[in-house]
Amino acid sequence: MSEAPAILMDGVGVRRGKNRLLSGIDWQVEPGEQWALLGPNGAGKSTLLTLAAAAMHPTEGRVELLGERMGRTDVRRLRERIGVVEARLDRKLDESYEVSTIVLTGATGTRIPLWERYDEQVRVRAEELIELFGCADLATRPFGICSQGERQRILLARALMSSPRLFLLDEPTAALDLPAREALLAAIEALADTDPELTTVLATHHLEELPRTTTHALLLHGGEIVASGPVAETLTSEALSRCFAIPIEVSRRDGRWWAHAPAGWRRT
Repeated sequence: MSEAPAILMDGVGVRRGKNRLLSGIDWQVEPGEQWALLGPNGAGKSTLLTLAAAAMHPTEGRVELLGERMGRTDVRRLRERIGVVEARLDRKLDESYEVSTIVLTGATGTRIPLWERYDEQVRVRAEELIELFGCADLATRPFGICSQGERQRILLARALMSSPRLFLLDEPTAALDLPAREALLAAIEALADTDPELTTVLATHHLEELPRTTTHALLLHGGEIVASGPVAETLTSEALSRCFAIPIEVSRRDGRWWAHAPAGWRRT
């Protein structure tokens, strides 16, 4: 029997009052795929990620995550198999804790350490993840004095402590300078090499923030899918222009994607 899709959405819609946030979403993500989720502000990216994180039920349609159907499973147990790096999570954590402690809390999904639950195996995994994301020299540093780029890499390590099978990243490079962005993308690419069966979905506004390991893409506009599929077939100038509602020229170099409006274009 083949492995169940990591994400399966069929006819999914989400309403909030009179506002329709998502409509007619059909999306299937297979284990080990690395998806990019792109669209302008208000496109519905965060809502879609919230569904994929088992943190929301759809208003209509069917959502299955890691073979479990929402509404027919214990979502608390399901969430233990899903890693999430959400915007502004670093502001919710105690900045006085050392980096190694922050990473350890990911094993229990808590904001404070539960020391009695961190055995030698857990501590070794924390050390391995800290090393993987280039944070070994930060292990004993208070989280509060780490740079924004360092914090993001630390949060990646923390989110992976529970060995999730689905990993969701909501604009992980937002507010990072160029060196910090590139370091973070290198860490995500390294993760794909060390754990090829891990499924990831990375939401962003910008093509240049996609790692080279991206295999698929989904484009959203107005809560509806504009295009979805293998990355080379989806990140086209025509599809991106429809998604962002402006003329866009797309190029690819050294495995990285780039997008810009043509010379002389002006919004009217």
